[in-house]
Amino acid sequence: MSKPSILVARAIFPEVLQSLAQVFEVESNQADEVWSAAELTRRMQGKVGALTTGSERIDAALLQANPQLRIVANMAVGFNNFDVPAMTAAGVLASNTPDVLTETTADFGFALLMATARRVTESEHYLRAGLWTKWSYDMFAGSEVHGSTIGIIGMGRIGQGIARRAAHGFGMKVIYHNRSRLSAELENQYKATYVSKDELLKTADHVMLVVPYSAESHHTIGAAELALMKPTATLVNIARGGIVDDAALALALREKRIAAAGLDVFEGEPKVHPDLLTVPNVVLTPHIASSSISTRLAMANLAADNLISFFTKGKSLTPLNTVVA
Repeated sequence: MSKPSILVARAIFPEVLQSLAQVFEVESNQADEVWSAAELTRRMQGKVGALTTGSERIDAALLQANPQLRIVANMAVGFNNFDVPAMTAAGVLASNTPDVLTETTADFGFALLMATARRVTESEHYLRAGLWTKWSYDMFAGSEVHGSTIGIIGMGRIGQGIARRAAHGFGMKVIYHNRSRLSAELENQYKATYVSKDELLKTADHVMLVVPYSAESHHTIGAAELALMKPTATLVNIARGGIVDDAALALALREKRIAAAGLDVFEGEPKVHPDLLTVPNVVLTPHIASSSISTRLAMANLAADNLISFFTKGKSLTPLNTVVA
């Protein structure tokens, strides 16, 4: 009996490919080419399943061209590359990789916050340029993290991980805004207070974005929101590109209407708005918040296990559109 045929759209760990090969005929992309929409559609021909990353768009046109497709497993917790309603209409199951990256991503969110608040990138560039010749009392004086107020927009698993680190590790006052309020038990656990978005922006010393991307969350932070923030405040985005209006942020940074920003995600990534590259008071990283070896391996394994479970047991482990599962 022939094995089902699947596509692995980007390079992944060889041991994960070996696990998949025990169950499937696998076409892989270990050269890690980023395919065009047309090439991805062509490569999907004859495939009943696929393992994707955030760079592969699964939309109605691709689905129409590949009616044999039954499941696409995203190696990410985010899934804004999926048109989930179109997938559901086509009878294609969508899955993601929640939970396994929560703690690592929260760690990185805090690392980015600290680098931003304490001007780590600026000071390193200064040192590397050979400009450090003496000590001065205000050289790269940044803002405090411990004891300050952090405002978290998006209080899901990762947001809660940030809140736990902030409250219990750094003695920070935690305020948050979310589509729905947490239970009193969770608020007490994280010492977190629910506030309106405007109040959060006006009050927080550090604003952390952990909200999923959607049409509704597009430009959650734009010029109007940046104008509400303190001139001493910092903004950190570990959510998704498009949550922040990058052009408006670059202008606010240049004009020092906020103190600094830390960004791991960008509109149109891997392209970065050129104005962000010319302001010194921003820390930029290339979408690596979940990038530890053990976490990325866990993500790849969960995506693979979603495919394996679907074809061997009739259901995936972490479905997004459960009506199909």
